Amino acid sequence: MKTLFKNGLILDGSGAEPVRGDVLIENDHIAAVGGEIRADADEIVDAGELLVCPGLIDAHSHNDFFYDRENAEKYFQPFIEQGITTQVTGNCSFSPFGMEPDTPHREKLGGGLFEAQHPGSFADFKARAQGNLFVNLVPLIGQGSVRAGLTGYDPAPYTAEQIEKELTYVREAMEGGAFGGSLGFMYEPDRYAGKDEVLAFAKEIAKYGGILTVHPRACSAVSADFPLLTRKSHLELGLDEVIDIMKQTGVRTEYSHLIFTGARSWALKDKMLRAFHRAQAAGFPIAFDNYAFHYGASVITVVYPEWYASLSAQEAKKPINRLKLSMTILMYRKVLGIDWDDMVVAYISDDHPEYEGRTIPEIAAAEGLSNLDMYLKLVELSGRSGSIYLGKYYNDDIVKTLMEDDLSVFMTDAWVVDKGLQNIAAFQTFPQFFLLAKRYGIAPETIVHKMTGATADRFGIRDRGYLRPGYKADLTLIDPNALRVDEKTPDAKPGGIVHVYVNGAAVLKDGIYRGGRHGEIALRK
Repeated sequence: MKTLFKNGLILDGSGAEPVRGDVLIENDHIAAVGGEIRADADEIVDAGELLVCPGLIDAHSHNDFFYDRENAEKYFQPFIEQGITTQVTGNCSFSPFGMEPDTPHREKLGGGLFEAQHPGSFADFKARAQGNLFVNLVPLIGQGSVRAGLTGYDPAPYTAEQIEKELTYVREAMEGGAFGGSLGFMYEPDRYAGKDEVLAFAKEIAKYGGILTVHPRACSAVSADFPLLTRKSHLELGLDEVIDIMKQTGVRTEYSHLIFTGARSWALKDKMLRAFHRAQAAGFPIAFDNYAFHYGASVITVVYPEWYASLSAQEAKKPINRLKLSMTILMYRKVLGIDWDDMVVAYISDDHPEYEGRTIPEIAAAEGLSNLDMYLKLVELSGRSGSIYLGKYYNDDIVKTLMEDDLSVFMTDAWVVDKGLQNIAAFQTFPQFFLLAKRYGIAPETIVHKMTGATADRFGIRDRGYLRPGYKADLTLIDPNALRVDEKTPDAKPGGIVHVYVNGAAVLKDGIYRGGRHGEIALRK
């Protein structure tokens, strides 16, 4: 099967200026690129008004937990509709492989966020995924899942023997073609891993030339994971920890989702970027990925102190504890620079859909309660497991600066939820990046490079990310004049994504989703 794309504006993924020309694909590979191509083709696509790009790569995803669900397609369609053909998975220490299939800790493997349908080895994962993927997956092995598979959420430090057992799963994955591994210091059980265990994990990844992605211990100026009084902000200390791991092990490192949670953290932007560039200049390969929107998914207990959660119902009602709670939450909010109206309810329970999509003050006003009392009511109604979208991750200046920085690539870090308000990032992130680039005067070839070739280079994906003969035929064709997002409707289909091809198959044609299991497990070479 040959498909010829005629007279498009080609952005080949390298960052080079666009050129007018043709692209020919044959079966699942690119056959020719550039100029006028004369060839007998089974289909000719007029690309005269379109940007012809390599398939877009999502640098941070968790969709490896959804590929084997009975209704898997619904979890991938929104990503295809925003132009994504490949997703880097296994981030934040979570992967659905790296454990025994009969682990007694199966419910712990996704850190309370994800459920592994078929846990097992990396070989099991590859076999099950073969022929069942809607996009290409670039797999990482998550240390948290490996540790959870062995000992659940047990906080005890690992012995040398336990560390060696953990590394057997890492070796199996890396020798089987995984691209690297991930850490997630904010999550159980990864937060319990001792330094010797973390360094052993990172060294094993480095031994195979893999990449290590790290969800840092803090994403704000102050957090619960470092002492309250420190010489540096907690955000900087979290980055220092990541850089130290890299320096001690030599592993290539990706700092996951560089964010500045709360307005009090925004002033740290330049300090953080200087630290990244100092490490790079010293020969340590570290970079980062970032969002397009100003908010992200969080838990409703984000400012709910653990000491209050541990009280009995009777103790919790005592005036002295209520006063202490009020002052503690106020302190959290002031230190972080987060207001009540930065919290938008995503999900409380099946019995209370009326709260979804509304801020805490909006709900409080409707029910005649104070913001604090309404917040506490929502925490209790959700059994302390509700979800929110938390604002003030960024401001416009931070987003622009990160987009322009040479070390940034782009990602969604989002998934389709079964209940509650959807995360706009799962539906509209990459079109939003294009629109922001136009607003900020960033050249489209620069943006496409970050979404394609730069990400492929970062993770070592050898045959995707560029429009080059012999590469896989992943293509995204975009109408720049029709790009559109709808921030008021998080799960809206974006405008401007016209055609998407995965390994030579049209999965989106003329803006209409066609689907099909044409994705592959990418393997490190």
